[in-house]
Amino acid sequence: MPIAAHFPSASALLLAAGLGCAATAASAHPHVWVTAKAQLVYDGGKLVGVRDTWSFDPEYTAFVTQGLDANKDGTLSPDELAGLAAENTANLAEFGYFTKLKVGGKEQAFADPKEPAMRLEGKALVMSFLLPLKAPVQQGRGVAALEVYDPTYFVSFSLAEGPDAATLAGAPQGCAATITRPKTEQPKTAEAGSPGMTEAFFEALTAASSYGVQFASRILVACP
Repeated sequence: MPIAAHFPSASALLLAAGLGCAATAASAHPHVWVTAKAQLVYDGGKLVGVRDTWSFDPEYTAFVTQGLDANKDGTLSPDELAGLAAENTANLAEFGYFTKLKVGGKEQAFADPKEPAMRLEGKALVMSFLLPLKAPVQQGRGVAALEVYDPTYFVSFSLAEGPDAATLAGAPQGCAATITRPKTEQPKTAEAGSPGMTEAFFEALTAASSYGVQFASRILVACP
């Protein structure tokens, strides 16, 4: 059952069954915390896609993985998580996979995701998927700018620390990625933000809202 049946906000479609139930127990945004990594993928000198890798907070991980240990061996294999991975990535389509890519200032459109996968790393559920561009683009000297964020702040996305937070695969020689992190610190709850940031305020936000962008990191790729 998709989350939308429990929680009507646009971002509620992000994850599979169960998150909506967890969300209704809380009274403030965000409801889920994600540590993100991104890889820009090139082929033949053209930018062809983005590979997202998202690590979910332990509380959500424990909640959503209940009952998925089909062989009752006490561990969750990628095969046991495959259905959840496929459903999650499919549910993201309407909202652009919370991934925005511009090349030379022009926003790029994504085709259907490929290679959805999930695994457990300690207490964190990690989901990855490849977003091919509908039309591969020759970047040239234009800057590629990538952001991963939820406009409605249902989910808090933070870019990981370390050199693997933003990587390039198959990029032309001399291309380099840099990270610009947000100046606005993410509030831990809605009440920690500005006055009036109630649950009703967040429920009224849509995928077209701009609230979440203030908390987004930006990956910039420049080529010689």
